[in-house]
Amino acid sequence: MQRLIVALLASLDAAIAAAVGLALVLAPFTLLWVLAFGIDADWGALWPVTGSLWQLGHGVPLEVVLPDALMSSLGISKEAARFALSVPPLALLIFTLLFAARSGRRAAVAGRWVAGAAGGAIAFSVLSAGVALTASSDVLRAPLTAAIIIPAAVYAAGILAGGITHAWSEGDDGPIDRLRDVVDGWGEWASVPGEAVRGAAVVVVALTGASAVGIAIMTVLRGGEVVALYEAAHVDVLGAVMLTIGHLAYLPTLIVWAASWLAGPGFALGTGTSVSPAGTELGVIPGIPVLGLVPAHASIWMLVSVLVPIACGAVAGWMVRSRLVWERTADGHAPRAAIAVGIAALSAGAAALAAVLASGSIGPGRLAEVGPAVGPFALAIGIEVLIGAGILLLAPRHRDELAEERTDRWNEEMAGLTAPID
Repeated sequence: MQRLIVALLASLDAAIAAAVGLALVLAPFTLLWVLAFGIDADWGALWPVTGSLWQLGHGVPLEVVLPDALMSSLGISKEAARFALSVPPLALLIFTLLFAARSGRRAAVAGRWVAGAAGGAIAFSVLSAGVALTASSDVLRAPLTAAIIIPAAVYAAGILAGGITHAWSEGDDGPIDRLRDVVDGWGEWASVPGEAVRGAAVVVVALTGASAVGIAIMTVLRGGEVVALYEAAHVDVLGAVMLTIGHLAYLPTLIVWAASWLAGPGFALGTGTSVSPAGTELGVIPGIPVLGLVPAHASIWMLVSVLVPIACGAVAGWMVRSRLVWERTADGHAPRAAIAVGIAALSAGAAALAAVLASGSIGPGRLAEVGPAVGPFALAIGIEVLIGAGILLLAPRHRDELAEERTDRWNEEMAGLTAPID
């Protein structure tokens, strides 16, 4: 397929991704506008709010400036009239990443992943600039440069990941194939980069699943506290629905917090606070219902949670080891140790990126410091994954494993001999 056609199709994908993301924000707020303010509402304020929240969902920090009339009616001090809001609802960011990765993969299937990535990234940048220039608001303010660059960078990262991943596995008759030829010339070290990436992906998926299970368990154990906070908020049905939608949008963010708790460093819910297996130190926290899931007390037995990231690293090591045994590559200890270190380093990098996205400010004063600390979270994940992956990758090969390998090889050879010849 011609480069221009692929670029145009990728641009269309970018437009659809931006439109769907904006619609996901616009739809509930339109319902809120109609039910709360009626048809005589100020519809001109709906688009700036939608655009600003779409930007926040892609990681753009916002500055909230509350009007004086609202401050007087609520009895809030002037010091709280201006604050930063920089903890994004990662559900929207993940949607954009996945949509972009799908577009990048389709461009790679067409054999023009570079043109597709360029077309999609440019189109999304233009749309992001359009939102930034038209969605300005006196209440929600975003830096213009960040409002344009950050959403575009999110989409570009997704489309490049999708295109390069497919090109690496299937070939592209271009730069990726040339790079693979260089890597294939490394002998027994040739499998190190690919297996490290594959193992890190296993760790991320496994740790995400374990963190989601942890949130589900806490929902069962502390669901009463969540319900009590809903009741204390004194919201009607519409307010409860909007709160629930907000909680769902922030669910991936909460999963990052849960992963940091499982790894040991935990997270903060305000300056000078800490929520971790070693202990919980909280002051006054906002009455957001989902925060009722935070354990009120800690026990020394909760430190067992650090075994979860170790187990995730072990699963990755086991899966990578099985591939290495089957393909008869990286038999030496040095390449396998390099793979284990690569898995740990990439997992730590993913944890650091997740912590950057899931931490920041959610309000004035002490609420300016919320979420996991980047350094401790990344370091803990790196060490724990290295332990789990290293044990599985560097353990001596058992005779049962060797026997199973010989049996698999024999079955494969017999299947090849008995296959019908056309």
